[in-house]
Amino acid sequence: MKAGVRLVSALVLFLLMGAVSTQKTRPKKPIKRPATDGKIFDNQLAGLEQPEPQEPTDFPPVILGPSSAYSDCPRECFCSPSYPNSLNCENRNIRVIPVIPVRTHYLYLQNNYITEVTEEPFVNATEVRWINLANNRIHRINKQVFGKIPALLYLYAEGNYLKEVPSGLPASLEQLRLSKNRISKIPAGAFSKMRNLTLLDLYYNQLTDSDLGKNTFKDLNSLMQLNLARNILKKMPAGVPNGIIQLFLDRNSIDDIPKDYFKDFTHLAFVRLNRNQLSDKGLPKDVFNISTLLDLQLSHNQISSVPMFSSHLEQLHLNHNSIESINGTQICPSGLNDQISDEKLVPRLRYLRLDGNHLNPPIPLDIILCFRHLRSIVL
Repeated sequence: MKAGVRLVSALVLFLLMGAVSTQKTRPKKPIKRPATDGKIFDNQLAGLEQPEPQEPTDFPPVILGPSSAYSDCPRECFCSPSYPNSLNCENRNIRVIPVIPVRTHYLYLQNNYITEVTEEPFVNATEVRWINLANNRIHRINKQVFGKIPALLYLYAEGNYLKEVPSGLPASLEQLRLSKNRISKIPAGAFSKMRNLTLLDLYYNQLTDSDLGKNTFKDLNSLMQLNLARNILKKMPAGVPNGIIQLFLDRNSIDDIPKDYFKDFTHLAFVRLNRNQLSDKGLPKDVFNISTLLDLQLSHNQISSVPMFSSHLEQLHLNHNSIESINGTQICPSGLNDQISDEKLVPRLRYLRLDGNHLNPPIPLDIILCFRHLRSIVL
């Protein structure tokens, strides 16, 4: 009985397998596509799988700040309850300056993508005292801007694309930083009536001798620091206020200093002329013999002998020149044979740098005898 059941089951399975093997696969219908003149487009794939490519840009999206307790705080800025007079909009990828709240005294806009400064955002910002616009892409600051902020004290605009000093600067300004721009022009009267300005930084621009007239700095009676380093100057700038304390002229092409250039300076303490083209021919004998001078830097020039200097000088940088010998008898301000009983009259030189010349140790004894306050000599 069991054998019969097995025989019937095997017969049924054989018939089923035969039916499957003889069944033909039904062909798929071809997908018809519209004519495209030789170009194939698939709108569904283009729209869903591969988005339309965007134009390349170096402007990342604007970063919005956190929600603020101040209703007048721009979304792209941060308003700290601890500093209600500060508006922090730095590092936000901003292209356009937002409307500045009336309570703002300190405005931080550095490290963005701002290209132009117009007056509209400052309509109500009459109390602004400090603006930092460094490291943007500013090519123009409208003159009308400063009419809205007449009490501005500090303007920092380093690292931009300015081609000239902005016009209409307020008379209240105390510090103006315009380094690392493309400035090749200072408009006539740009610094007129700015009697409060103490610091003017024009480092790393494209100023030439013709851009600095004798009246360029005429009204800057309070100026203490003037930085004209890394420009294209071949001469010492004319008309520098005689009350200045720090004068920086590094990395120019200056090869001559007029004999009486420093004669009328009353407070000059720091002079930097590193990396110019100065030689003995362009340095009159007593040009640096200034009683107020404390720090003199003349490194990376073509000087072959140590210039004369005052007994008040404390630091002298002469490294990387062409000096072959140094004579303490010649350069000692007080004279080696003079017996100085008053310690206040002893030359004050503390730091002397002479490395990068054609000198070999030891240091001459007359240098040690003259400059008793020397603490460091680099040879």
